[in-house]
Amino acid sequence: MNKTCLDCKSAIKGRADKKFCDDQCRSNYNNKIKTDHPTQIKTINTILLKNRKVLEKLNPDGKTKVSGVKFTQLSFNFKYFTHTYTNQKGDVYKFCYEFGYLKLEHDYYLLVKEKSALES
Repeated sequence: MNKTCLDCKSAIKGRADKKFCDDQCRSNYNNKIKTDHPTQIKTINTILLKNRKVLEKLNPDGKTKVSGVKFTQLSFNFKYFTHTYTNQKGDVYKFCYEFGYLKLEHDYYLLVKEKSALES
């Protein structure tokens, strides 16, 4: 069974699981895929990554409490998050990837870092 490069369609020699004939074809193929995404998806992904960076910056130790003013100063966008978690008390944490926050009283937020299966 002859495999062909996903980008240039030329025959591939080498490992059985190889998908591209060289690094340039791999790069070209992945760049084409990225440009196929609608602008809205790119915009939302950019916002989510920026939100994640803000949460990571404000929460270097894994759990802390910060003022909402800090979020405003760093242009955090509360409209976008990747998922939520509801604890037994009914508190809803919103997450941007592994970093999350819970709105508290008096414009304060509890910041947390989700423990992933990769860290175990």
